[in-house]
Amino acid sequence: MQNNGKLREECGVFGVFSKTRADVAHTVYYGLYSLQHRGQESCGIVVNDDGVFASHKDTGLVGEVFSRGVLSSLPEGRMAVGHVRYGTTGGLTRANCQPIEVNHLKGKMALAHNGNLTNSYELRSELENRGAIFHTTSDTETIAYVITGERLKKGSIEDAVLSAMGRLEGAYSIVLMSAQKLLAFRDIRGFRPLCYGVCPDGTYVASSESCALEAVGATFVRDVEPGELVVFSDAGVKSYRTGKTAEKTLCAFEYIYFSRPDSVVDGVGVHSARVKAGRILARTHPVDADVVIGVPDSGLDAALGYSRESGIPYGIGLIKNKYIGRTFISPGQDSRRDMVRIKLSPVKDAVEGKRIVLIDDSIVRGTTSSRIVRLLREAGAKEIHMRVSAPPFIDACYYGTDIDSRENLIAVSHTPEETAKLIGADSLGYLPVSGLSEMAGSERICKACFTGEYPTAKPTDTRKDRFERRLSEKDGERKENDDK
Repeated sequence: MQNNGKLREECGVFGVFSKTRADVAHTVYYGLYSLQHRGQESCGIVVNDDGVFASHKDTGLVGEVFSRGVLSSLPEGRMAVGHVRYGTTGGLTRANCQPIEVNHLKGKMALAHNGNLTNSYELRSELENRGAIFHTTSDTETIAYVITGERLKKGSIEDAVLSAMGRLEGAYSIVLMSAQKLLAFRDIRGFRPLCYGVCPDGTYVASSESCALEAVGATFVRDVEPGELVVFSDAGVKSYRTGKTAEKTLCAFEYIYFSRPDSVVDGVGVHSARVKAGRILARTHPVDADVVIGVPDSGLDAALGYSRESGIPYGIGLIKNKYIGRTFISPGQDSRRDMVRIKLSPVKDAVEGKRIVLIDDSIVRGTTSSRIVRLLREAGAKEIHMRVSAPPFIDACYYGTDIDSRENLIAVSHTPEETAKLIGADSLGYLPVSGLSEMAGSERICKACFTGEYPTAKPTDTRKDRFERRLSEKDGERKENDDK
């Protein structure tokens, strides 16, 4: 699935471990609602009721998939895991909904995954050659098979996961539920966020973002560290480390776009990071203007920072329809253009006759940016100076962000001046790459899509539909063999 102008979301994972039997499905439901911004394609919840798993998964938003009747049909239990999905690999089908459930010789497990493996193709080939039968086209099932294989050889689920972590390469933040334990673990570079908290009654909650902890009344305890496995059980909370180590490289876009402004990711407030990005933009790309406006929602904090640093008044120039999904949900270019107009409306009184600094989080192809600029022109904006709180994209991402082909990235073939003309702006300025570390307060972030320098080896097969292609090829082989 190609991205037509804006970034796609990550996935969101959520898990609950209760000391007593409780309505854990509702807890996960509220957690997933708070993580809805991370994935709007599908969602699912699996409840563990004394070793018996009950689940519901489907395509759609959390509020659509989990009606009151569906939620009430899920039993009480002591554990549950949930997932909201945007798939960077694997098609939009119910089969690809998570959490993934596995029944094996030593019991059951359910896992929810955020991220992309870089060696998924090789692992899947190895598993298929040993007789594994795959039911999905996402790399999450590959992770489940690897862990299951290790579980059959190891004495505990902890040992199995630690051994599997030594074989998995790339990005993964995972919550996993066995019959007796809830596990939360993160890849050795910490590409994707993961944290946990505790409720007043002693219930433990693991989540992609801290905002979801607050939504269920949990107090933030700490982040799961890169390469760490945290286990919640009747014995309490235990921490384990995989033997592999690497430099931490959290995805910079967790601060720029993916995470909610009220979340704290690896000790840094997302709102503060975005305000800081806006300040950097004001220093590196100043302009004479009358008002600074942000593109809702992820451009608003950076616009506030630009205003504070520049002294140009901050204004509300675009109103977002809160009842419509993000632009990229609609397939097809014509439909996507209609969605932009329905989703965003200019405030004519705020922009008419004004010189505007327009702040957005990113430019991928430029189609969405050009449409927004046109809306403001039609509302009477005198000048539009676009500022972007991310550097220009020049390469693909292999860790879970939907940036998969250089030829589709406008910054690869056009200078900022050329891009400004293409989108209809009077000028354009990007956040400098050096500003990423200042924004995040650390050098330990992934900048690969902005620099082309990757912290891991690139995948051998980078096609987003590589597993769908393999299934198609295998169907062809089977038909040919049947005809012989």
